[in-house]
Amino acid sequence: MPELPEVEVTRRGVAPHLEGRAVRDVVLRRAGLRWPFPAGLPAMLADRTVLATGRRGKYLLVEFEHGTLIIHLGMSGHLRVLPPGVPPEKHDHFDMVVDGPAGPQVLRMTDPRRFGAVLWHPKDDGDIDAHLLLRGLGVEPLGPDFTGELLYRHTRGRSAAVKQVLLAGDIVVGVGNIYCSESLFRAGINPKTPAGRIGLARYERLAQVIREVLAEAIVQGGSTLRDFIAVNGQSGYFQQSYFVYDRADVPCRVCTTPIRQIKQGQRSTFYCIKCQK
Repeated sequence: MPELPEVEVTRRGVAPHLEGRAVRDVVLRRAGLRWPFPAGLPAMLADRTVLATGRRGKYLLVEFEHGTLIIHLGMSGHLRVLPPGVPPEKHDHFDMVVDGPAGPQVLRMTDPRRFGAVLWHPKDDGDIDAHLLLRGLGVEPLGPDFTGELLYRHTRGRSAAVKQVLLAGDIVVGVGNIYCSESLFRAGINPKTPAGRIGLARYERLAQVIREVLAEAIVQGGSTLRDFIAVNGQSGYFQQSYFVYDRADVPCRVCTTPIRQIKQGQRSTFYCIKCQK
């Protein structure tokens, strides 16, 4: 599914087409996706101007003066910016038509599996971080609050495997399965190691590596898994740089030991038994 880099690539792609633009129409082609579309959304956004775009974890935020549109891409969703008049296809469920420099443009959400979401958080309900889906999220891994000391402090006494703790999202948000596996490899940490047994120095190294891996993935347009494509229709290519993810039984790029695959919390974990201790 799209992880933090893919959502950030999407945000950067749509931002120039949305920020400062007025909404002219909203088209909903079904009652909802994972959850129902907000009641009265077309009238709610008509003639309103997009102030800014943002991201919280894997949630894309489109900010208006009276509230925030929350978009989640789910398992297979993506956004595209299209000229008006492009006929919708079977899995095109949501359009937001905005003014453009040369005429209207359409922000279209495609979601074949319908695990995505388009939600609304009114300004009267408080800060966006108070929203039910966002209020329990940890710090942003690319922000200044994410440090090795934070990881160390919040993992004392925790016996769960470090990979599971990172994926939980209550300490740091958005470090999904792919980039977690890659970061643990680069930091030389076995994903099965109990989080509470890792020392401060190793967590400082891990925090730095997580920032580097996510930044590299964003620059390379994310990873192409299932149906993810960027706003411009191009696929990301970070998967060409994987050291361990999806490389089961393939020789490690560092030591040539075959990469091992296991299941952790019903998700596949890939690691090198020699490089990761």
